[in-house]
Amino acid sequence: MSGTVAAVSRNDVYSFTKPTRDSITLLAGLGVEGDVHAGVTVKHRSRVAQDPTQPNLRQVHLIQEELFAELAEAGYTVTPGQLGENVTTRGLNLLALPVGTLLHLGDEAVVEVTGLRNPCLQIDNFQHGLLKQVVGRDAAGEVVRKSGIMSIVRTGGALRPGDPIRVELPAEPHRPLERV
Repeated sequence: MSGTVAAVSRNDVYSFTKPTRDSITLLAGLGVEGDVHAGVTVKHRSRVAQDPTQPNLRQVHLIQEELFAELAEAGYTVTPGQLGENVTTRGLNLLALPVGTLLHLGDEAVVEVTGLRNPCLQIDNFQHGLLKQVVGRDAAGEVVRKSGIMSIVRTGGALRPGDPIRVELPAEPHRPLERV
């Protein structure tokens, strides 16, 4: 399995969206250099309020670009970085990856998939009704979250649009992604 980096984003202040950049640098054990969510412990405000000592399993947020086409069919215009992701991918079904998958990004960087992003009401503040498009239920009534995956940085490195992504699956049995 392989794909491509479609866009990279970061923001040094808390905001829902993140501006796209020409490149970002991933820092091992921390996240995206210069991003407000970088750190060893949690940085998301709701999680800090619960327990600021929790490990940061959400250092790098990835979304597949294909979601934007699906949202466009439902009447929403979303572009890279607007849902707060750091890396927008192309050609990979991120949501189908198991926990522990290693994503080799560009020449050096490696992130380990920790789980699903749990979207919140900020998505509806961005575009009314968008939350229902990225969270729903499948035929069995199980919650389906489409707003990307979260990861931690195992090996740092620079990342740019157009860089290749190589998938390294963990040993079986595979554990499906859950919200983190």
